[in-house]
Amino acid sequence: MAGAAEVELYRSVFPFHEPPRIVVEGASRWFDPGRIVVTDTTLRDGQQGWRPLSVEEGLKIYEALVELGGDGSIYSAEFFLYTPRDRELVRRVLEIGAEYPKPIGWIRASLSDLGLVVEAGLEETTVLTSISDYHIYYKFGVTRERAFEKYLEVVEEAMKRGIVVRCTLEDATRASLERNIKPFVERLMRLSERYGVEFRVKVADTLGLGLPFPEVPPPRGVPRLVEALREMGLEPEQIEFHGHNDLGLVVANHLAAWLHGAGMSNCTLLGIGERAGNCPLEVMLVHYAGLTGRRPRLEKLPEIVAMLEEMGVRVPEWQPLVGRNAFRTKAGVHIDGLLKNPEVYLPFDPALVGRSADIAVTPYGGRAAVLLWLRSRLPGGEELRKDDPRVEALYRDVVRLFEETGRHTPLSDEEMEMLASRYFPQLRGAGSVPA
Repeated sequence: MAGAAEVELYRSVFPFHEPPRIVVEGASRWFDPGRIVVTDTTLRDGQQGWRPLSVEEGLKIYEALVELGGDGSIYSAEFFLYTPRDRELVRRVLEIGAEYPKPIGWIRASLSDLGLVVEAGLEETTVLTSISDYHIYYKFGVTRERAFEKYLEVVEEAMKRGIVVRCTLEDATRASLERNIKPFVERLMRLSERYGVEFRVKVADTLGLGLPFPEVPPPRGVPRLVEALREMGLEPEQIEFHGHNDLGLVVANHLAAWLHGAGMSNCTLLGIGERAGNCPLEVMLVHYAGLTGRRPRLEKLPEIVAMLEEMGVRVPEWQPLVGRNAFRTKAGVHIDGLLKNPEVYLPFDPALVGRSADIAVTPYGGRAAVLLWLRSRLPGGEELRKDDPRVEALYRDVVRLFEETGRHTPLSDEEMEMLASRYFPQLRGAGSVPA
């Protein structure tokens, strides 16, 4: 074994009992880790892509967001205002009085929708301002100038009333930077100066076509699109990125937006949303911790997952952080490594997200799987060794069971208890030996 002086574990990057840190070298001049936050759209884009929520369900989700990121790591939460149910939910949320996540509206660019924001008493609202020619010409059937005039009429009225507007540049990754995005943002800046009211823009990668590489130019290049907005004079707090996962790059694009100057990362719990979904909020919170050193209450995640499952969300087994298989190991080589040191095959301590490491017993896990299962359940089990004859006998029983039955699924804990109780009577309990 190498001497202690030769071992390189990169503890400054992988502390194990803290989220993995993100060390940035040669960062964009616009990157400022002290000015990044996560924002939530579970109660807007999430339910839009999933199902309508009752007032009580919406309240539970909002309260969970307060528990998870009420320290300010989750800055805001978006809400629809269209139905009586939507408006009642916002009223109840405002009664809670939490500072974070700050409740904000989400409306179309119409004066009647703006009236809903005023009635609700919200200080800020997102306004849908579709920015690509695909939307302007095909969806609305108007010119760019007419679309901009329609959007700006609502923005100006909001600013007159002191309402902060967050303009969603829908389909920004298919929009011309020079002919669409910049001219519109310049007009927003002039209105903001006139009325002395802040504005923000949400850069929406609506179809998940964005790419996280600085070498890629707009419209698809997220880094250069965000940097162009910073070069116009927008601050990190004025730029929010909202991505979709159609091509599997949503987390990478959200990280790229942060690293190139955006301050806000707009996500949903578990990534629920339209088509292939949004950016998973819980994943971005881990990266937020890795970039800032601050710690949201990630240990609350299992409770949040259980709540969403009760509402009907089906969590994929292999979903990062929250899936049932996220910290479960089946491969014998991996399990053998875990026996020697859990850091060998765990990216960080699962307890950080309220989980624990687990193993699934199949013939492919070998004796190591049987031994690790026993160690986790027997008092004093850490003293057991792989060459213990009882471990060997139990492993052979496991192999025989799979061979004789043609089984393909891992054994449950109850089934393992019944098999193991032949050699470890203290495990005897519920369950039956599988046929």
